[in-house]
Parts: sequence; structure tokens; C-alpha cells
Amino acid sequence: MRAVHFGAGNIGRGFIGSLLAASGYDVVFVDVNEQIVRLLKERGEYRVIVAGEQQEEQWVRGVSALNSQTEREAVIEAIADADLVTTAVGPPILPAIAPVVAAGLQRRFAIQQKPLHVIACENMIAGTEALKTHVFEHLSADEQRLANQSVGFLNCAVDRIVPNQTNDDPLAVTVEPFFEWAIEARNVIGAVPPIQGAHFVADLGPYIERKLFTVNTGHALAAYLGYLRNYETVQEAMNDEDIRWNVEQALSESGAVLVKKHGWDANEHRAYIDTTIGRFMNPSLSDDIIRVARSPIRKLGPNDRLVAPATQYYALFERVPFGLVKGIAALLRFDDASDAEAAALQQTLKQRGVEEALWQYAGLDRGHPLIAAVKEEYGRMEKNKS
Repeated sequence: MRAVHFGAGNIGRGFIGSLLAASGYDVVFVDVNEQIVRLLKERGEYRVIVAGEQQEEQWVRGVSALNSQTEREAVIEAIADADLVTTAVGPPILPAIAPVVAAGLQRRFAIQQKPLHVIACENMIAGTEALKTHVFEHLSADEQRLANQSVGFLNCAVDRIVPNQTNDDPLAVTVEPFFEWAIEARNVIGAVPPIQGAHFVADLGPYIERKLFTVNTGHALAAYLGYLRNYETVQEAMNDEDIRWNVEQALSESGAVLVKKHGWDANEHRAYIDTTIGRFMNPSLSDDIIRVARSPIRKLGPNDRLVAPATQYYALFERVPFGLVKGIAALLRFDDASDAEAAALQQTLKQRGVEEALWQYAGLDRGHPLIAAVKEEYGRMEKNKS
């Protein structure tokens, strides 16, 4: 079996590529990083360091690589012969790789009709559907028909912390032990592609929301509250008992929403929360607070990690979720000068106040009870000046 994987960065090598190789695929990485491509070609293997209580070293073997800029024809041929195409390039790059994916499908249609599955492993909702839209822009109506018959575009949700890192060996990558790769099965054509460690689900929505309302929500709470106390990493912040208590409170609130909406088992979800908190506290991983906290306007969105669980909690239980409220208020206090969104948010707060900022960015009606609660909490908060 052959898998063509776009993106040979840390996520690509440390998560997706390693699972595909373990599943028996010959993995062809496609990237623009000349050094990484050259080393993968020369060595055909690399190390993954799993940073748990005890570090474990895994070797990923039987891999190769192509440069998408200088070896485009070879990439097209690889797609034409592949059983699986995956990506981990970042949502903004999906339109850039669509033309070569489309060309690979065109070549494929000329020589064979066996099923191919495409999975975009991006930190976005319906990433594969977005990639399909971009790819179809480069296909004729007849080619689109053939693609709908023989190419399964499968949406997925991925979760694994792979921190920013610099290693002596450019191919080595450190990852956390935990991972989740949930793949929606509704567009599978023929047999389900064998992928070790992944699980196929009928409806991806609850899994996406569970990750967003637990991992992303908790990460945000730790980062924004940690920023106010001048911590540098999420791990440092989570060792602060007061911050950890607030994170646990917020995740209990968002968890109540998930259990009510999706019928998750309450005890199983509590275990998921505990696992998530343990991940944040992993001393072998260093997650920079500024990196996690950046782009506060996006993270204040009505469908994002703080406001969405807070509004849904109030709608379901008619109570203010004070843990989530504290996270929203702390976000409003994030004023890092290097972040353009933080600067814009602070300007809005200065000129128009908390109520208008929450109406503008969070989509909250001006009379919503969350606004008064956030405003009160915001007034109590102040960044540590020491």
C-alpha cells in the first residue's frame, strides 16, 4: 500500500506519517522544505520521541519524500498510484496543493479506477470537504463525476500535542503519548482504509465538539490565566493550583454541555477531562503561553472554544458558567504587543467597552446575562506587573 502525505513538518512526521507507516503503508512525504525532503530521501527513516513519564523512542521506516516545487511530475505519478492521500499542511495551504492533487487524480483516471481516499488532517472543521472544493475547481465536469465515483473525501478530527521544538537531528520529532484520529466513514468508497490507531465514526460532529470544548477550551483557560500571572508555559500555569482549579471548573461546565447534547457517558467524559488536564501538565512538553493565547479575536468567536460552550451551557441549564466566564474575561485582558489581534481587541475595549466588544466579536446580544458576568470578572482582573 502507498500513502502520499502532504506536509513533512512535526505533525506530519510525528503523528500522521508515523501511524500510516505503522499501518503498513509506504509513505511518500510531499513538502517544500528542501532539507527535510533530502534527508528523508537519503535515510528513509526517522525517530519519533514519545514524551511520557518515561521517554520512548520509535523508528519510522520505509518512508521517502518528494519536493512539490521541483518534482511536481513525480508527485502526480505518486498520487496516481496511491491508496491514500493525507495532508497536514495548515488550512491556508490547502488551496496551494489542490492543483497538484487534481493533476494526480486526472492521471489516475486515465490508468485505473480503484478507490482512493483523501483525508485532510487539519485543525479545522470539514477540512477535507474544503480540500475537495479546491480540487474540484481544477477538474472538468466529467472528471468531477469520476472523482465522486472513485475518490472518497473523508473529514476527520485530529488531536495530538506536538510542541514547537528544535532538535539536533532535523528529522527527529517529539510528541505526547496521547493521540486521537477520528475519521468520518460516510464517504468511504469500498473498504475502509486500514489505519492503525484511527477510529471511523458515523458522525464526526460530536468528536469535533468534544475536542474543541475540552482540549481547546482548557488550553485557552490555562494560557489566558497564566498570562495574567506572567507564566511562560502552559505547564507552569497548570502547576498553579488556582489556575488548575479554574480550568477544571470550566471543563466541568463544557463537559456538562457535551454530556447533555451528545449523550456521552458522564464518567467516561470525566476521564477524558482528567486525561486532558494530565496532558497540559506533561513536564516533557513545553507549550508557550503566548503561542497558545495568540489570535484572541478568533478565539472569542461565537462558535469557538469559550463563548460557544458558555452560551450553550446557559441555554441548557439557565445558569451562568462562571469558570468559562473567567476564561472569557482573561482573554479580554490578553494584551501582548506582538499580537495584532490582541492590539485590535484592546483598542476596541478602550474605545467601546466590554459590552460592545462581546457584541462585536462574540455575537452576544447586549442583554445576555453572560455579558454582565464577564464584565464583572473583567473588572476584578489585572495583569501581574511584577
